[in-house]
Amino acid sequence: MSRLDSFIRRVTAQRDVLDHVCTLLVDLPGPVIELGLGNGRTFHHLREKLPRRRVIAFDRALGAHESSIPPGEDLVIGEISETAARFAGIGAALVHADIETNYPDVDAETARWLPPLAASLLREGGIVASGLALCHPELVPLNLPVEVPHERYFLYRLGARTSSSALEPGSLQERLQH
Repeated sequence: MSRLDSFIRRVTAQRDVLDHVCTLLVDLPGPVIELGLGNGRTFHHLREKLPRRRVIAFDRALGAHESSIPPGEDLVIGEISETAARFAGIGAALVHADIETNYPDVDAETARWLPPLAASLLREGGIVASGLALCHPELVPLNLPVEVPHERYFLYRLGARTSSSALEPGSLQERLQH
């Protein structure tokens, strides 16, 4: 498969997953967290689909089209693993992470810190949509829409937190460093 065809399949799956997730969020309060603003296409799509939701976007550097740049209070620039950790406990309805690189060593490192970070950002019942598979005891896999190929995208819902999994300030950073 050409890289162009692969890209088209990936963004089509992403759109289909996000459209599906938006229908699941109707009765779930909380902001949307966009990990990886990139050029802003997904942010723009989420703003269109969820016009009354706050969407907070994180990225290492600003590279978005001017029509897809969040307002200053909803744009966080810096290392995502560090900057987003400061938002632990925000009670997000959705965390979207399209930050895979297709470089195995980089993606393996991301797969280490992303699951606990995503779980810490969500409210109970909140959803993670990710281009990377996530392994975390509180993230329960969800079925993808039928039109999305298996393992092209991944969906999870945050289950009930136990008292031992409650985050104390700083504990996420400690977990990310180990």
